[in-house]
Amino acid sequence: MGILNLLFANRDVLNIEDIDVYEKHGGYAGLRKAVGMERQAVVDDVKLSGLRGRGGAGFPTWIKWNGLPKNYDIPHYVICNADEGEPGTYKDRELMLKLAHTLVEGMIIAGYATSSIAGYVYIRGEYVEPAWQVRKAIDQAYKKGYLGKNILGIEGFNYDLHIHLGAGSYECGEESALMSSLMGERGNPRLKFPHAPLPTVSGVWQSPTLINNVETYCAATWILANGGEAYSKLGTERSKGTKIISVSGHVHKPANYEIEMGTPLMELLETAGGIKGGKLKAVIPGGSSVQIMTAEQCTKINLDYESCAANGTLLGSGGFMAFNDRTDIVLLMKRTAEFYMHESCGKCTPCREGTRWIFKIMDRITSGNGQTDDVALLLDVCSQIDGRSYCGLGDAAAWPIVGAIKAFPEEFDYWIKYKRSPVGKNAVPPTPEVVNPLLTLTPA
Repeated sequence: MGILNLLFANRDVLNIEDIDVYEKHGGYAGLRKAVGMERQAVVDDVKLSGLRGRGGAGFPTWIKWNGLPKNYDIPHYVICNADEGEPGTYKDRELMLKLAHTLVEGMIIAGYATSSIAGYVYIRGEYVEPAWQVRKAIDQAYKKGYLGKNILGIEGFNYDLHIHLGAGSYECGEESALMSSLMGERGNPRLKFPHAPLPTVSGVWQSPTLINNVETYCAATWILANGGEAYSKLGTERSKGTKIISVSGHVHKPANYEIEMGTPLMELLETAGGIKGGKLKAVIPGGSSVQIMTAEQCTKINLDYESCAANGTLLGSGGFMAFNDRTDIVLLMKRTAEFYMHESCGKCTPCREGTRWIFKIMDRITSGNGQTDDVALLLDVCSQIDGRSYCGLGDAAAWPIVGAIKAFPEEFDYWIKYKRSPVGKNAVPPTPEVVNPLLTLTPA
């Protein structure tokens, strides 16, 4: 376990963004291998690898690839979700900046496997420099014959790749909102029933659509070049391969680290130079939308899907934020609530109204006007949002607040009782009167 560079193996190679240098280091070998296989065999190799989506949900990649209809009377499309709006996550940015050809190759492989006619890289509006690099990689791939008509001499394998720059909306990281934006509509999510064909059967322009994250396509490039079996031998039983973790916060060496799945959280923290400015207080392991973990909980967590879930949090998109003991958790959650309130698209009532109320209550507490029932009210509001919104933004707004109340109830009580922060020189010495609000709530 620990650092294991597969996708990042060549990130420090000089001029790796140039297609000739990329090819000298094994670039497009995976694509050349793929086009010599049956399309279903490519999907089966991805299945063998055990690759799960690296965008946050961890859904098995092969199921999406295999789910597109096998009839080709209507066009199929491949979409890369490069919106990356999750606070604390910046791995896709580095992949596109330094290794854009890895992404392009992965999307061409996906296009071949699903018999798609075109791919779209949906990039968040602030990622101008990464968009330039991806555009450069696409142009070079066309000149080399990796894109366009009859790719690599395969009759009928015609595939184009395009870039679409969004307007910087967090909401457009949700796949149905992303597709709406891509089609020129407002970036709002669509209601997805359990049996709905969205997007596999009816995605963009009501056509079969494959949507994966930047890191997922890059991993597919490695898998096709080296074999699904080789990838499956890495990681844990149910979390295969590697994961890029974006480490930030109170650490000495913030950066993107590619680790083998199952690496202990504390080992990664040590690799990042350890905590600076104090002692470890908490970690948010998967981006701002997942539950915060106390220092004690961190010692029990391995960075894989199952271990994080078993400890009450998520690996998510890998936005790993570490905090020292000078951090005010309530103020941190207020800022988090403000972000989700701002980013709510406003389409559905639970999210539109709920995120506003969460922020108003958090603002009241941190303004010194907190009321004794504010914590219970926060939990109640969160329960009315979680699972009741059109998309996951409502869940993303509720989970951090509920997680913080569970992990650090004393800090919420402190703010309400003393009207000030529990950290810093003005803090009042703690008293045994502070009560865990979760113990005083009456079940509904």
